Amino acid sequence: MPASASIATPSPSSVEAVGCPIAPAPATVEPLRTVYRPRGPLDVHSTLRLIARGGDGPCYRRTPGGVWLTARTPHGGVTLYVSTVRDGEVEAAAWGPGAEWMIAGVPELLGRDDDWSELDVSGSPLLTEVARRNPGLRLSRNRLVFEMLVPSILEQKVTAMEAWRAWRLLVRRHGDPAPGPAPEGMVVAPSAEIWRMIPSWEWHTAGVGPQRSETVVRSSRLASAIERTLDEHPDDASRRLQSLPGIGVWTAAEVTLRAHGDPDAVSVGDYHLAASVGQALTGSPVDDDAMLELLAPWAGHRQRVLRLIGRSGIHKPRRGPKITIQDHRHH
Repeated sequence: MPASASIATPSPSSVEAVGCPIAPAPATVEPLRTVYRPRGPLDVHSTLRLIARGGDGPCYRRTPGGVWLTARTPHGGVTLYVSTVRDGEVEAAAWGPGAEWMIAGVPELLGRDDDWSELDVSGSPLLTEVARRNPGLRLSRNRLVFEMLVPSILEQKVTAMEAWRAWRLLVRRHGDPAPGPAPEGMVVAPSAEIWRMIPSWEWHTAGVGPQRSETVVRSSRLASAIERTLDEHPDDASRRLQSLPGIGVWTAAEVTLRAHGDPDAVSVGDYHLAASVGQALTGSPVDDDAMLELLAPWAGHRQRVLRLIGRSGIHKPRRGPKITIQDHRHH
């Protein structure tokens, strides 16, 4: 059955009607709803989890019945709730000025256009088995280029723990309250204008050094042009992003895999990725050049292969010194 999505007329039914495990919104705040029918198996959390930026992120929250997320759309902030698949359907509800834009994008968000049919992993017993066990894994296209760029910049050359801490602090301080009945602590990320006005001492307090904060500020001045890369092929979008000072191949890939649903994105330069790929495919860690050689047979599908490796549970061996968490707050 082909995928479909329809914008339903808002009804007075409560949030509980779509399985949300929190109190319903006030009667005057009614969501815009849709029902999405995927063509095949769909694992909602596995498909969306790269948006999370930590388990208690301000813009993403997994709950027993589904996933909550917030976004700043071209029309304003929005809160979206997406249920897990029930009887072949996913129910979604959105609150806020950006509700119609977000509801219209639910099929892309849940990987409607992500076609794995031409990916052949039969030469790898590991990948074959992981694919068999994860038939509902899809690549999401969330269409939020600038919003995906900012946390990717914060993640440059630091640990995920440090970057996610900075993201939480800055978003909760400068973002807007999430519309509707979002779980406590959820926030809509700041606009480009707000990112541009954050004073230097607040970046400092959040542990973000001058190089990363200046890259965010410079990028915020070009937010409109950055958003227009959504209309380009991911390869072209990546090149456009890399033309900006402070944005390299790693950061561009981290953006295009989320915003554009890029099936071939590879985050070259990642502290862990190459070693994990080598460990999974050869039994030993490798460097970036060797990783690219290993992935070459799957050109065009490399992000899909990386996602399967991520689901395999195989990681870089935990040996050697841990990376030092930098503290820019007292320098």
